[in-house]
Amino acid sequence: MTIIKVDGLVKEFRRPRRINGRFGALRTLFTQQHTVTRAVDEISFSLNEGELVGYLGPNGAGKSTTIKMLTGILQPTAGELLVSGIVPWRERPRNALNIGVVFGQRTQLWWDLPLRDSLELIGKLYGVETSRHAANTASFTDLLGLQPFLETPVRQLSLGQRMRGDLAAAMIHEPRILYLDEPTIGLDVVAKARIRAFISELNQQRGTTVILTTHDLDDVEQLCRRILLIDEGRVLYDGDVAALKTRYAPHRRLIVHLAEGANWNGIDVAGVDTEKDVPNTPPGQVVLRFDPDTTSVSRVVGAVLDRHHVSDLSFAEPDLEGVVHRIYSSGDRELP
Repeated sequence: MTIIKVDGLVKEFRRPRRINGRFGALRTLFTQQHTVTRAVDEISFSLNEGELVGYLGPNGAGKSTTIKMLTGILQPTAGELLVSGIVPWRERPRNALNIGVVFGQRTQLWWDLPLRDSLELIGKLYGVETSRHAANTASFTDLLGLQPFLETPVRQLSLGQRMRGDLAAAMIHEPRILYLDEPTIGLDVVAKARIRAFISELNQQRGTTVILTTHDLDDVEQLCRRILLIDEGRVLYDGDVAALKTRYAPHRRLIVHLAEGANWNGIDVAGVDTEKDVPNTPPGQVVLRFDPDTTSVSRVVGAVLDRHHVSDLSFAEPDLEGVVHRIYSSGDRELP
């Protein structure tokens, strides 16, 4: 079932054209000339209920602007948008009951109140029944490890603690959709693991639809099967993470750990390259690069073992961060 449908979405921002010179600020204030910036440029996509999608792009690509239109904060310049059958900016209160939002740089918690009190107040704002609120608070306290700081004022919480509190607050009314904008920014490894586990639990056990925007591509690799890749306000790629890696990082890497005292003499297999100047490569380690579609893995491994004394062999799969970096740095704007 389609829960979010976006068709030809456009968002433009108009700003007065700045006039320099004498009384420039005053003349700018009354000017009829404007500069138009198109932040979102005819984006189209749809999400089925229960999907967990990574919405990725560099700074200024239009990610946060899209999220703000989905939540009803901004009204599009053109295009159509439906969230659970609702036009978000026309029915903001009704839309708010269906969604939860976490912005990594902002909080919806009350600064001077204990976390528990903030969760209670947010529950009352959404009209959550007392028994349902208590059950959700207990569940989220367990999943996110909130117990040690439930009675602590929000202003005294660490960044990781506050983010966990914001996640609980966003889900206290059990929305069908959760928007996450940089939820793990600046967090340590332990806090990230807690938040990732919570997001996975919501999606798999409760069927919550999740849109995740982040620059931490480890989040995406661990949580998402589908990604939307955008730049300059346009969709570059919409599809499976594995398919993107296959298309833009088709090569595999075989890491050869030579036995002590052994030297590398190369191998006689067409299509296999030895990578040179690989950062942080220790002595006695060699990295081979090849395309498994044209050169079989068994042939490469066999050739290595025939000619060298080896202590260990391992494969390094392409990571999403490297693939995305390659796409943006190449300037490819015509992905399928």
